[in-house]
Amino acid sequence: MKEITVLSGKGGTGKTSITAALASVAKNALICDNDVDASDLHLLLQPQIREENIYSGGWNVQIDSTKCSICETCIEICKFSAINYTKSGQLQINPFQCEGCRLCERVCPDDAITSYRNKNNYWYVSDTRFGTLVHAKLFPGEENSGKLISRIRIRAREIAEENKLHYIINDGPPGIGCTTISSLTGTQTVLLVTEPSKAALHDAKRLVELIAEFSIPAYAVINKFDIDMQQSQAVESYLQDNAVPVITKIAFTEDIIRAMIEGKTITEYKPESKVSLSINQIWNILKQ
Repeated sequence: MKEITVLSGKGGTGKTSITAALASVAKNALICDNDVDASDLHLLLQPQIREENIYSGGWNVQIDSTKCSICETCIEICKFSAINYTKSGQLQINPFQCEGCRLCERVCPDDAITSYRNKNNYWYVSDTRFGTLVHAKLFPGEENSGKLISRIRIRAREIAEENKLHYIINDGPPGIGCTTISSLTGTQTVLLVTEPSKAALHDAKRLVELIAEFSIPAYAVINKFDIDMQQSQAVESYLQDNAVPVITKIAFTEDIIRAMIEGKTITEYKPESKVSLSINQIWNILKQ
């Protein structure tokens, strides 16, 4: 079984559109949406959920004013300045500053501070027209997105092994943070989707350096290459100089937008188009 992870240094390069198109031409493949902070692959794949699981995120901490003697011990030890006074003179915890370390709960002499896990996050196993999709929904601002990615990837591997599937296609998150690292761990091939802009080149450089640390073979696609030919050449030159083969360059086309409006991949919308032929070319190289 081979895992292929699609990444981009920045958002908006067309990574998810290309991932969905790859899923449409792949055979014996499972799709896993690793972009849990802002998942959108389901918008194109229109999944039918068959398995729903709760994922416990970060800790919420609260103070019981009926027990609190306002000794200020918690204020003294809180390194995040998350505990302050209300207008009525009681202590409260600011959830936007609290990091959920729970030290205040452990040192409170009145046992007035308690914590509980958030349970408003979910991960799913769903059926799509292209096969099984493992994906998640992380509430805005929640922690441990890297751990959530690890959890859904474990489940994806289990399902792939049970069904003797040959490939897992991961739609990874943009950037180089912990979620990207969680998406890279254990994968065999990376497809980098970029575009001809200075911001994309800057972020692609950081991502290429990160991928190199994992010693994972990487390939690249320059999407919308014809919107700035000079910058496109700069991106291609950098990738070639850093041993990242450019499989193909995809021209900007409104057909992809029209396909998305209809809830389709470009390979479904116009299977004989140049873009669709490029998608097939990308897949034929990645699966080898």
